[in-house]
Amino acid sequence: MLKCALKFSFLLVFCAHSFAQSGFEIREKVGFLAAHHAGMAHIPKQLAIATEVSYLKRLTGSQLWQKSYREPIVGSTLFIGSVGNNQILGRYVGVYGFAELPIIKYKKYRMDWKFSTGVGYTNNPYDPITNPKNVAIGSHFNALMCFALKQTIGFRNSAMTLGLDMTHFSNGAFKVPNLGINLPYVSLGFQHFFQGVSHRINQGEKDEISRINPSPRPNFLTYQQWQLSLNGIFTCKETMPIGGKKYPVYAGSISLRRYGSQKSGVEVNFDVFSKQALLNYEPMVQKSQWDILQLGISASYILPLDRFNFVYGAGMYIRDKYRADGPLYIRLGCRYYLTKNISAVFGLKTHYAKADYLEFGLSYHFIHLKK
Repeated sequence: MLKCALKFSFLLVFCAHSFAQSGFEIREKVGFLAAHHAGMAHIPKQLAIATEVSYLKRLTGSQLWQKSYREPIVGSTLFIGSVGNNQILGRYVGVYGFAELPIIKYKKYRMDWKFSTGVGYTNNPYDPITNPKNVAIGSHFNALMCFALKQTIGFRNSAMTLGLDMTHFSNGAFKVPNLGINLPYVSLGFQHFFQGVSHRINQGEKDEISRINPSPRPNFLTYQQWQLSLNGIFTCKETMPIGGKKYPVYAGSISLRRYGSQKSGVEVNFDVFSKQALLNYEPMVQKSQWDILQLGISASYILPLDRFNFVYGAGMYIRDKYRADGPLYIRLGCRYYLTKNISAVFGLKTHYAKADYLEFGLSYHFIHLKK
């Protein structure tokens, strides 16, 4: 399932055929392990040090959404490094796809907000005999997410970068223990674009881009519209104690979604959850499928990159008989439109810093009500 997350993340890099400038970036990162749970207090021992090598594509406006974002950068990154305790947590390798969207652009300076998702691997997960102190990660493969604020100062066709990011590893409770790893990093990097392209495009290059792409192509989606959607999720999760069985999770929602512009959208959802693991909660109490059914309402902010959308949402349960995880939940993920009516979904549902499960599913969009 986590390998599917890796494939899904790289759709970001190739989600649009476009005129783009290719390059690379090498970045060194230093940070620390944030022990967000009391059970992890014994783990942080060392600085977290990592190297990232990235392939970059700077999109130059061949589609309307690219023009609206003012030359966003997309790409893929190889992560290699430590996460705060080499003996217990081991070393990590990860690959993720990302998008960097400009917040500020002035001459050769730009500040970007970075979103990314992918998959990570550790050589030292929890083992009851050889590594019983690793209560953070219970599997070799884990989902990897990274959110960053990045500054770039360009010169000719190269640039220096300075970043502050939060990197997260978790298997979404697919295998316990799974308290997860959160790593604030500071990074310093060097960036270079090929084909003699300067960091800031001059007028001659703009004219050449205009000649190749005389006008931006329409987006795949039609913005300023309403969508009514039906979403279905299927996944699995484990619960404590360690060594227990995997339980299926069935979830779905009805969504009303609106893309208000090229760069943003909102949606409201009526959510239904059937987590079979709740049958094992308070095992002395007899339960039915109706007893464990959870209902919720949520709202999400959408960041569209044409076919590829990042989705960030929060909700509250309006029916939750046992309240095993509190009243609120958070959903982070992405959506890729396979057709105008069908999209694939990958995400992570959490309760604060505690992962609930990874989400894999499909959405069917019934109607398009244009403004």
